[in-house]
Amino acid sequence: MSGLGAGLGYDATPPFSAPLRFFLSAPLFSAAAGGLLLADPGLLDSRWTPGALATIHLLALGFLLQVMLGALLQILPVVAGASFRAPLRVAGLTHAGLCAGSLALTLGFLTGAPALLQLGGGLLGLTLAGFLIAAADAIRHAPRAGAPGHTPRDLHLALGGLLIAGGLGLALTLTLARGWRLPIDFVLQVNLHAGWALLGWAGLLLAATSWVVVPMFHITPAYPQRLARWWAPLVLTVLTTWSVGAVSEASTLVLVAGMLLLTLAAVFPLATLRQQARTRRSQPDAAFGAFRLAMIALLAGLTALIPATLTDQTHWPVLAGILLLHGGFGGATRAMLYKIVPFLAWLHLTQAGIKAPNVRKLMPEAQARAQLRLHALTLLSLIVAVFIPLAGHLAGALLFVESLWLWWNLATVARIWHKQQAARSAPAAV
Repeated sequence: MSGLGAGLGYDATPPFSAPLRFFLSAPLFSAAAGGLLLADPGLLDSRWTPGALATIHLLALGFLLQVMLGALLQILPVVAGASFRAPLRVAGLTHAGLCAGSLALTLGFLTGAPALLQLGGGLLGLTLAGFLIAAADAIRHAPRAGAPGHTPRDLHLALGGLLIAGGLGLALTLTLARGWRLPIDFVLQVNLHAGWALLGWAGLLLAATSWVVVPMFHITPAYPQRLARWWAPLVLTVLTTWSVGAVSEASTLVLVAGMLLLTLAAVFPLATLRQQARTRRSQPDAAFGAFRLAMIALLAGLTALIPATLTDQTHWPVLAGILLLHGGFGGATRAMLYKIVPFLAWLHLTQAGIKAPNVRKLMPEAQARAQLRLHALTLLSLIVAVFIPLAGHLAGALLFVESLWLWWNLATVARIWHKQQAARSAPAAV
């Protein structure tokens, strides 16, 4: 691992169990989404069906947000020098609130029960508020500027995007549960929430992480300085402009800002594909290929958003959602998990003075490659299921198996880490 991650403060890394609990529970929510689709393939008929809303939030909250908050517990101290005061307490409360809130909200969508919607929205709102307050406190007391480059700043911007996306989501939950009416159209509320959640939060966080992770793990040159310096601020500026235009019903501003936003969003995956084409790896591994597929899926999803916006055909928004959620952000998250989890296990064992297995032994390439191939097959089956509803059964089954397989591989790394630690402490207990 020498030469990797220069300038990163690994001495500030939190206990491994802090992010690990998020990484291990996230695939179970993805498996639950597969179970829903297996039981009712008709939920892909429209993004407005109760099953579709439940599935979207199982993937967005239960899987993606779970992994992202867990990753931030690790990334903020190491990359931005912002250590949480009590990382295990923050991790425990955040994890419990996120799991309970996601489950309650999902059941609320499926049953239409206002009490469950309110419970889910309330738990998620309190959980995100608590996490953001803890993160803001860590950033405020950061003793150093963090790693070189623009990742620390972009992490801060992504947290701001999460605050807005979470606030819009809470408002939507109250609208559904209590019949509250905001001065803007309900569909517009949903679109604003989705825009800020996918681009203002997840997109910015993915880019901020990639500035460091792609060169580090994929052995590529650093991203161009101009891209890393300006991409996130420009995205937030245009996203804000688009939002203001949508609320004020300025159709020309919405059209111009929307097209510019799609163009800016496409710049990141295009740049990442270019970086990967310049890798110094002689034989790219499975995670490398999975990340490349994720970037292609992001580009396809952004393309599908154009007819989804301009036409009334219901399959385009569903297709865009599958490509962006499962193919793009979900695929990139899976690729990162296969790199980050074994690396963190190795790092924590090494820091504890324990002779750690090689990262490739912690996560054999064959295991990762087979599971990530299944992820690609699942994505293809989900795309087919948008147009052939009967294929939804197969897509749901594949998503269920793929997710549990991911969990098993990550849990295997966790077991090895725990076993090595236990072996170290065993003589002292005699």
